[in-house]
Amino acid sequence: MIVNPHAGGGRAGRLLPKVAEGLDAASAPHRIDQTSSLEHARALAREASDAGELPVAMGGDGLTGAVVDALCGRPEATIGVIPGGRGNDFARKLGISSDVAAACRTLVSGAPRPIDVANVDGRSYLGIASVGIDSDVQVIANESRLPLRKHIYAYATLRALVTWKQASFRVRADDRELSFDGFSVAVANSGVFGGGMYLSPDSKIDDGVLEVVVFESAKKRHYARCLPRVFKGTHVLDPAVVIFPARTVTIECDRQFDVYADGDPIAPLPATVGVAPGAIRVIAP
Repeated sequence: MIVNPHAGGGRAGRLLPKVAEGLDAASAPHRIDQTSSLEHARALAREASDAGELPVAMGGDGLTGAVVDALCGRPEATIGVIPGGRGNDFARKLGISSDVAAACRTLVSGAPRPIDVANVDGRSYLGIASVGIDSDVQVIANESRLPLRKHIYAYATLRALVTWKQASFRVRADDRELSFDGFSVAVANSGVFGGGMYLSPDSKIDDGVLEVVVFESAKKRHYARCLPRVFKGTHVLDPAVVIFPARTVTIECDRQFDVYADGDPIAPLPATVGVAPGAIRVIAP
């Protein structure tokens, strides 16, 4: 069993002693390898899998997504998760506790659950891939050192709105085509991101289908008022929000953006998003 705290620092690094205690208390043999980068995390995950061990991602959604990206498609590939990042939305979706001791017990007493893995131009992700104002928000959030925890994305959104100008998007989703001016396009697998924002509250992570979430043109103040509703999922009632299912989605825009997923840049536009049903298993309660 390997636990990979990203870069050995931040919240994950501070929680390491508790992880070791929790795994010892659960009588789970383990070793802890600290990663120097997401590529290093991918390499460690592959080495653990090759050795017949259970790779455990101890960090945020970006680290977990990197581990999944390294193992997706391998027969019977299975991972564990110990939440240690700012958002931990993937763990939240699976019901994995943010309490370290409880998460360690899940690794021992939980069961492998097959889940879908989405991808952008072949690069895997777990939660939500989004582009547009969300790209600007992610840059601000990733660069911020403010101790805002789950509120960092709300702060970053308000900052991004100050300089935002509407973009023109073109979306092809299966047999549907949509062109619009607006704020963003997101393609949801788990449906949760940004530290508990339920962008697509009805998304299931094991149904083989993605949900496309479009926020069309509206006043900036309207978008800002809609933001708090995302934490409860009630924003879906807003007429500017359009949600529909698809298995393959291509996104283009009149200006350049990077698509972000699981908190990290994953591909530039234009980009194509797909889904691999049941592509990996995660130890879950």
